[in-house]
Amino acid sequence: MPNILDIRRRIRSVKNTRQITKAMKMVAAAKLRRAQDRALSSRPYAQMLTNVLKSLVQRAEVVDPETGQPRHPLLAQRDEKNILVIVVTGDKGLAGAFNTNLLKAAMKFLADKRGRNIDIEAVGRKGRDFLRRRFPMNVPQGQGEQGEEEFARHRPAVERKGPVQVVGEHIGILGKVGFADAQKLAEHAIERYTEEEIDAVYVIYNEFKSVIAQRLVVEQVLPIERIGERGIRQADALSQQERMRAKEAAISAGVGMRPPDTSEVDRVAAEFATKPVDYIYEQPPAELFRSLLPKYVAIQVYRALLESFAAENAARMTAMESATNNATDMIDSLTLAMNRVRQAKITKEIIEIVSGAAAQE
Repeated sequence: MPNILDIRRRIRSVKNTRQITKAMKMVAAAKLRRAQDRALSSRPYAQMLTNVLKSLVQRAEVVDPETGQPRHPLLAQRDEKNILVIVVTGDKGLAGAFNTNLLKAAMKFLADKRGRNIDIEAVGRKGRDFLRRRFPMNVPQGQGEQGEEEFARHRPAVERKGPVQVVGEHIGILGKVGFADAQKLAEHAIERYTEEEIDAVYVIYNEFKSVIAQRLVVEQVLPIERIGERGIRQADALSQQERMRAKEAAISAGVGMRPPDTSEVDRVAAEFATKPVDYIYEQPPAELFRSLLPKYVAIQVYRALLESFAAENAARMTAMESATNNATDMIDSLTLAMNRVRQAKITKEIIEIVSGAAAQE
């Protein structure tokens, strides 16, 4: 049986750990609020861009009437022989099963697409480390891992190193993700798709609506099947137990659980495409449609990065709440054990005193 001093040291150590996990929970909650605000602030732009494109579809010849083929290369449908998948994970751990579930979904996607050539763009250190241990890197000489805060843009060599290969890694961009980062990633995918190096582009990430309303999705961003409709190929929502834990963490951290009401903003933006008005564009509708479509792809990638970062902080907040509660339970258990040891020691001393007194009589 451990002595009282050892138990007191253990209690002090667990209390220190509890202070750290509680502080990490509050930091994650603060980052989550900022990430929610950023995702919300980008939504009106994305909504208006979508409705402008819907309006242009009605005024421009998107499909060639003679061949029946789309005029824009991003609308062209091809057999999926070469695929680019963007896997968005976190740069840090201590977020529960957040990264594990994402990587499981990525491996399931790769298994479903077996027999095709797949290139992987890994966003986040956890995904990069996991995928690099299992699949070969195909990066030109001199373009290996770059600085923590530098956006690494990789172009694979001509010769493949396997059916599945990692062609790019992007570390340290989620914490301060900007539209320029997402645009570079989207431009890289658009360039390869236009040159027919790849036939489809997928993004695997955590879609975030609120703390208790998020899901892991596999979304197809290229080719564009229909403007304004997302190509969700797989979606896994939180379980009821996970939702309850997230709810408890949100209540203790003071984070709102309901998604903001943007129905009025969406309604006003949708009127742009539905009003029977003949808009006068400075450029010809076909030319404007052609120039705006890449921005539509970029805003989808940008939304995926923003929502994944928000979901990561929500997962970390929930994990740190559970760790804090477990530390409290452990302190209570150790305190009870310490009291029992102390009581046993006192009882033993009393017995020894009584026995000594009885022996002297």
